[in-house]
Amino acid sequence: MSFVEYSDFIQDGDVAIVYLSHDSMMPVKVQQGAQTQTRYGVIRHSTDLIGQRYGSKVTCSKGGWVHVLHPTPELWTVSLPHRTQILYTTDIATITMMLELKPGSVVCESGTGSGSLSHAILRTIAPTGHLHTVEFHQQRAEKVAEEFQEHRVDHLVTVRNQDVCKDGFGVTGVADAVFLDIPSPWEAVKHAKAAMKRRGGRVCSFSPCIEQVQRTCETLAEEGFQEISTMEVLLRVHDVRTVSLPLPDFGPDPSEPDTEREAPTTSGPTHAAVTLKTTTPPREIPGHTGYLTFATKPRT
Repeated sequence: MSFVEYSDFIQDGDVAIVYLSHDSMMPVKVQQGAQTQTRYGVIRHSTDLIGQRYGSKVTCSKGGWVHVLHPTPELWTVSLPHRTQILYTTDIATITMMLELKPGSVVCESGTGSGSLSHAILRTIAPTGHLHTVEFHQQRAEKVAEEFQEHRVDHLVTVRNQDVCKDGFGVTGVADAVFLDIPSPWEAVKHAKAAMKRRGGRVCSFSPCIEQVQRTCETLAEEGFQEISTMEVLLRVHDVRTVSLPLPDFGPDPSEPDTEREAPTTSGPTHAAVTLKTTTPPREIPGHTGYLTFATKPRT
């Protein structure tokens, strides 16, 4: 099992995603002899998981069942243990595209946090790229480094425990792209520029407050960055459902002669109906998450 390479069968030591429902999933470290409790009963790793195909339907001890899925960055985002506020797939997809990431890209990131974006970056830049990620908090840095090793992507990433605003990313002139998710990103812009390759590159800053965006844009302009733009990604998911709509009854057709009109066969009115698929917008829409500011380092 690896987050960047697919495996067919579940093995001892894998991290698998137990799918209970569309809004309930949990990561499980597969271990010989271990058990996992769910609301549908116990999952016994030795007999129910190890050797089974990913995607299998597993029956629990109470008779209920779950699916066991191969881990992906998207599944990890919705099931990971939260150590910080995380980025979700809506913003992650935009960041990956706008930073022009691809296999072989070298990326610098700060801060690492819970590793939600990090896993998506690693899948995108594998197998020859590399991620240099910086986390200020020591315990979070140690925990995310441990997760990278468990997920078998540690050969693609270097974790540093330091203050990016003071000490930078620990590399110079290597990055194709830089991502900043810190309280004062304007203080790290110079370090981001130093970490990027001379031939240019892209930088992205995620900030929840517009005042942070203003200061960051000013600093990016002072440092010579071009194509500075800020966007906000809002998600609106429609619910697909089947509805039955009555067809209107406009009465007899006045253009037909009276003799050709048929008398109603029943005493009460009858109305035909049509059944169709339609979508309805949600009653509550998730609002603001953060502003994404992008800029391009000029080629020198």
